[in-house]
Amino acid sequence: MRAVTGSNIPPSLPSAFVARLRRIASVTAALGVAGLAGCAAPPPKDPDALAEYREANDPYESLNRKMYGLSMTLDKYSLRPVAKAYVWAVPYRVRQSLGSMVQTMNEPVVFFNDVGAGKSRRAGDAFVRWCINMVAGVGGLVDVAKYAGYPHHDNDAGLTLATWGVSSGPYLFLPMMGPSSFRDGAGYGIDVGLSPFNYVPSGYGLLTFNWAYNIMGMINGRADHLDALDQLQKDALDPYATIRSAYQQQRKAQAEAIRNDHRATVPDWYN
Repeated sequence: MRAVTGSNIPPSLPSAFVARLRRIASVTAALGVAGLAGCAAPPPKDPDALAEYREANDPYESLNRKMYGLSMTLDKYSLRPVAKAYVWAVPYRVRQSLGSMVQTMNEPVVFFNDVGAGKSRRAGDAFVRWCINMVAGVGGLVDVAKYAGYPHHDNDAGLTLATWGVSSGPYLFLPMMGPSSFRDGAGYGIDVGLSPFNYVPSGYGLLTFNWAYNIMGMINGRADHLDALDQLQKDALDPYATIRSAYQQQRKAQAEAIRNDHRATVPDWYN
């Protein structure tokens, strides 16, 4: 859950925002090393229960459920109403363009992680996407690269670490940030450091733009999942467990997709 702004936001706030994200990543790591140790539930002795316990990979379930409840309460009275107002006020095509811009702005992070995963073809696709969309796509507002044969693909530091064989570690639910793990929490901090937009110089309104971009990305992302999350809360017997399972399966599938991408470095049309 991430990012909104007004034109009167002081230029010092974006740096504070980035610093806050770094602190979150540091706190996550610290919790993994120390604070959570005393919160882990002991493994059950019953074989069936033990198998279920291991599959869930959630030794801190009691604490995670409390963080989930807190996040849902905060979301209900803060981000969700803002996202609903955003959907009501902003036409779908405009929201789609803003989402495309956020995606384009994140392409450098995808590129660096593709390089880190040793996937040169994917890195090349991410680089070409960024170049095309920044120029022909008017700063990413139009996903021209997709129509040129370069669809978006996901990657982040958590997935890169997964391709290196780093275990996910126990499941975590971080307040207002959602499902994660020890590995993905650390990866999030790395991604903040990889984003070139977090190093923009002062002046020219760039810091204000960076702040607005992060805020807008948070609201746009929440708006994209309004109906799905509402339906999940309504229909699922245990929304927390459903979200946990979906997240873990998705991350595993994404990591496998990266590992199994053995395409040649250059596209077929280049030969």
